[in-house]
Amino acid sequence: MRFSAKTLALLACLIGLAGCAVPLAPPPAASPPGAAAPALLDPEQAARQFARVVDEVEPAAEAECRARQPRLNCDYAIVVDTRPGLPPNAFQTIDRDGRPVIGFTIAMVAEARNPDELAFVMAHEAAHHIRAHIPRQQRNAAAGAVLLGGLAALSGADGQAIRSAQDLGAQVGARSYSKDYELEADILGTMIAARSGFDPVKGAAFFGRTPGPGNRFLGTHPPNVARIEAVRRTAARLQVRGG
Repeated sequence: MRFSAKTLALLACLIGLAGCAVPLAPPPAASPPGAAAPALLDPEQAARQFARVVDEVEPAAEAECRARQPRLNCDYAIVVDTRPGLPPNAFQTIDRDGRPVIGFTIAMVAEARNPDELAFVMAHEAAHHIRAHIPRQQRNAAAGAVLLGGLAALSGADGQAIRSAQDLGAQVGARSYSKDYELEADILGTMIAARSGFDPVKGAAFFGRTPGPGNRFLGTHPPNVARIEAVRRTAARLQVRGG
């Protein structure tokens, strides 16, 4: 298998961390009788798995981004946060030049049991950018700050109370649609992962090894069961349509 220069650099970095202690997520619940729990890969295997996923998912994500959002910067940068002590996590952000960034903690790379899991996570984060979730969240936060700050001002609150109301409004506004955004990213991420040649349903099994967020008020993520079901429905539709 051939890797790009960018991916080979990541690969060398990750293999170089083979001797580091990597904190992982809590172990999964006991498997049903007769079912073998997926095993962790050794550091070199995990690094090569990550390199393969980057090489195959990033081009598909970029193509999907250009097709849906031709005015966006679709040149994804893939980064790994190698600081020890961070839990398994992935994120999407925008750098100061407007380039979309998909980041993984080293523990996330180590925790993935198969390439489908990493591919789904990467595709999910790429989908956040395509669906413009960061600017949408920022607009929601600004609207919430204006609304609650204005109400506080009308009630005769002092400056400190108005600022506190604005902060609360921004927090509520930013989180008001976050569960919807996560499901949107799961659905589009399923499409990107499938078009990259990976199995998104198998990839979404990662949720089964993470604590469920429940359905808390203002929680940022929907329940794991809802996310897995969204992935399954989307994958089924893709099969019916032929991809």
